[in-house]
Amino acid sequence: MTTTLQHNAVRLALHELRGGTGRPLLLLHGLGEATPAEVPPWAQGWPGPVCGLDFTGHGASTVPEGGGYSCEVLMADADAALAHLGPSTVVGRGLGGYVALLIAGARPSLVEGAVIGDGPGLAGGGTGLHSAVILELRSDVPVPPDPWAMAELSRDLRPPDYASSFARQATQLSSRPEPIAVCARWRPPWLEAVVAEPGVVTAPTLERAVALYVR
Repeated sequence: MTTTLQHNAVRLALHELRGGTGRPLLLLHGLGEATPAEVPPWAQGWPGPVCGLDFTGHGASTVPEGGGYSCEVLMADADAALAHLGPSTVVGRGLGGYVALLIAGARPSLVEGAVIGDGPGLAGGGTGLHSAVILELRSDVPVPPDPWAMAELSRDLRPPDYASSFARQATQLSSRPEPIAVCARWRPPWLEAVVAEPGVVTAPTLERAVALYVR
């Protein structure tokens, strides 16, 4: 079942992959991806419903005109999903992991654990000045994944301490003692900074990380 959520001019697709009662597990995909058609094997043991959100410009969500993507825009996508689902555990791949981190810090009362896993997305962690990048993308019929999203979300100029500040908010304001779990093997500077924060835990697999938040 797919529910359409309105986020400004964008219609977001929120997919229910499996029904159930209890706290939902919300999946956030990587850059250029979409919600999987079925519950991933590592999430089979989750006792409640399993849902997945297609970010703006991805999957079955609509494509805005002219780009203007940022991780904060996608965080607002996730915020719209949480407003619909209520308190949830969030699992993100790559770019989705970055968004899971941001929403865990911004909405600690709604995110009952955030898991960051490997996947395509934001390298991030710029610590110095960079040359300007001018993009010109043309498409008569924009279809997901939006080329603007692929171009604008593949890198980030924010320093690592931007990400770690959201981890700090989550660890200080969440009711859970360990609200963020990292199981990504590839760790760009922003994720290394997050792992170094007290209260952030690591896990060898997604299944083990998700199991931390079953109760």
